[in-house]
Amino acid sequence: MNYFVGISLVFIVGCSLGWLLELFFRRIVHKKWINPGFLVGPCLPLYGTGLTFLYLVSSINLSFISSEIVRAIVVILLLGVLMTLVEYITGLVFIKKMKVKLWDYSSRPGNIQGIICPLFSFFWGVIGALYYFLLHPFIAQAALWIGEHPLFSYFIGMYFGVFIVDICYSFHVVS
Repeated sequence: MNYFVGISLVFIVGCSLGWLLELFFRRIVHKKWINPGFLVGPCLPLYGTGLTFLYLVSSINLSFISSEIVRAIVVILLLGVLMTLVEYITGLVFIKKMKVKLWDYSSRPGNIQGIICPLFSFFWGVIGALYYFLLHPFIAQAALWIGEHPLFSYFIGMYFGVFIVDICYSFHVVS
């Protein structure tokens, strides 16, 4: 149970910080405020899933790799590939099942179906490296801490309650 609560916190942090990151990215690129997500609320599940994967992969014990540099390179490459895969699968699901294209990389060189491209895969690798070197110890500590303080699981439950209502409403709007 403690592990689940900790992973839930990681997901929530990813959803919220991802939404903020995209909000300001779109403000800079499009020169206006645009809700960056499919959902109405300030939440991007793509980033929540991404941060959860970053957390899980960064937590894998790779001590069998003797060189610390090689270990870091392997983790960062894994993170970049995994994040690109998450982006690709999410893009496919929205395009094929919901007939909605949330982003379009068609004009970028080397793109695959306009869903992923080398430039943004590179950015995923950079984000993975920043997470691995700068944020993982703090996120891991926060996940451990919240797992040990069950009172806060109430707030996580509230978040997921609102999240589920937002998902149902947003799917209803699209259909």
